[in-house]
Amino acid sequence: MQHCVFVFQRPKREWKPLEDRSCTDLPWLLLFTLFLVGMCGICGFTIATGGAARLVFGYDSYGNTCGQRNEPIEGVRLSGLDHTDRKFVFFLDPCNIDIIQRKIKSMALCVSQCPTEELATYYDLKRFAMMNGSELCSYELPGHKYPSLPERFEKCPKLPVPESKALPVFSRCTPVDISCYAKFAEAVVTFVSDNSMLNRLIAGVAASKEIIVGLCLMALVLSMILMVIIRYISAVLVWILTALVVLGSLGKSAFSALFSPPKLRMTSFLSSFAHPNLELKYERDPGWCFCCVMLPISTFLLLQGILLLLMLFMRKRVALTIALFHVAGKVFIHLPLLALQPFCTFLALSLFWVYWIMVLLFLGTTGNPEKNEDTGLVEFRLTGALQYMTWYHAVGLIWISEFILACQQMTVAGAVVTYYFTRDKTKLPVTPILSSVLRLVRYHLGTVAKGSFIITLVKIPRLILMYIHNQLKGKENACARCMLKACICCLWCLEKCLNYLNQNAYAATAINSTSFCTSARDAFVILVENALRVATINTVGDFVLFLGKILIVSCTAFTGVLALNYQRDYTEWVLPLIIVCLFAFLVAHCFLSIFEIVVDVLFLCFAIDTKYNNGTPGREFYMDKALMVSHC
Repeated sequence: MQHCVFVFQRPKREWKPLEDRSCTDLPWLLLFTLFLVGMCGICGFTIATGGAARLVFGYDSYGNTCGQRNEPIEGVRLSGLDHTDRKFVFFLDPCNIDIIQRKIKSMALCVSQCPTEELATYYDLKRFAMMNGSELCSYELPGHKYPSLPERFEKCPKLPVPESKALPVFSRCTPVDISCYAKFAEAVVTFVSDNSMLNRLIAGVAASKEIIVGLCLMALVLSMILMVIIRYISAVLVWILTALVVLGSLGKSAFSALFSPPKLRMTSFLSSFAHPNLELKYERDPGWCFCCVMLPISTFLLLQGILLLLMLFMRKRVALTIALFHVAGKVFIHLPLLALQPFCTFLALSLFWVYWIMVLLFLGTTGNPEKNEDTGLVEFRLTGALQYMTWYHAVGLIWISEFILACQQMTVAGAVVTYYFTRDKTKLPVTPILSSVLRLVRYHLGTVAKGSFIITLVKIPRLILMYIHNQLKGKENACARCMLKACICCLWCLEKCLNYLNQNAYAATAINSTSFCTSARDAFVILVENALRVATINTVGDFVLFLGKILIVSCTAFTGVLALNYQRDYTEWVLPLIIVCLFAFLVAHCFLSIFEIVVDVLFLCFAIDTKYNNGTPGREFYMDKALMVSHC
């Protein structure tokens, strides 16, 4: 009997850059769309149930929204009142603030006018009510009887009533004198009002605000310029790094050999870490010296030799890193609008965060009215299944933020892929970045949604563990804290690895229009096949970009010292300089992160190009001449 054996071999992946386009990961796009509908549903629910109105217009302690006619609440007296003419929220004791619960522990009333002057007696309250028609005591108390009512001590505002002013957006009567909040900010007010160091620092910032703005703009311009000129200085920075590593290794060995005691010459590397009686222990127990000193030294010397050999054999890969930086500079010359990507991403994130915070505030005033048994006041709380809306909203913050960042990575990858795989650079699309955005919206939103969801799945447990770890601070269970910290570090490393893999998966999708899993697998195979090149680019390249950030911060700080040195109106200019340096580093990080994405995408394109093309007719390389030289 003859047996037939069928061998199923997976077809070889054929990369066809920019040739075929198809929609990818449609189920994930549908899932993300449903999630967005849920986010919008939460916002609509808060508006429909009055949470948004209660936040904007305010409500009293009986559940009535100010400025409108209200429906009565079962079991709550004085609810269902018509507050059409009472548009402002007035607190009987606005200074009684609960720091833990972050709210004012005071009865709130709807009034027609906030007190425009300080009211020191109950006769002043009566006069204010008679003249302005604004009664500041509880609704059941007539204004003309305030001085004689026995309930005035519980249901009237605490005397003296400070002068108040309505907030421009939220209709709350807020005391004009900030000293009213002495219980909340007594230490801060005292410290700031005193002629202290903080007072001088704040005065220095206020006096140099024009210089701070000018230096921040200079840091912005320097970051954009560095993205273009780094192609010319990258070679110098890379070889300086290589020389420092080699000379550092040789210098350490020479120092260990020349400047250690004769008996322990080979142990000088660990002399600063060894026991003070190292020489005595060497005389009594040579085996101890071999195990604790000679073995680590031998290992260190072996690592030094391996490092030098790696530098010798990886010199071509270092040249490849320099070539990638050179080509990345050309990319920004041909596609200058790539420098605007940080602005677009920041704008999108800012708009979403404002919306998210607004809906979160709406949720804080949404729910069923419940009467507090201790205070007798009405509070709105989410109960039952509705309380999970806050968790849903929190997940939306992470997923949608990661989605926006992933859209930036896909947009940059699409533009760089178009540049790389266009042989004639004069035939590039008129707006390659806009074309990349349109391809993203038309074909690959599902891929971006899936990749960002994977990052969300890792980030949420890490944030939860970080919260638990912070709650355990000061507790005696040190073992649990260490285990939590180890888990947090592992999740952080996993998140960084997934971010890097996702970025390359987006580039593979931009090249070949494949789904996320297929693109991630193909990109992973390419990266593993070029592991040494990847390691060189990630170490040397990251160091060069770090030096670029330091260069921008140093130039900004030096200019700041020169500019602030001429300011004689104040003596403290350290804080303005720190603010400028932090802003400069943040801006440089944002722009050079775009540069790093461009370099990583270029390398993936280069690896695919060298793997599937050999320069023969019909299989010509797409790469730039600088990459061609490093490849040869």
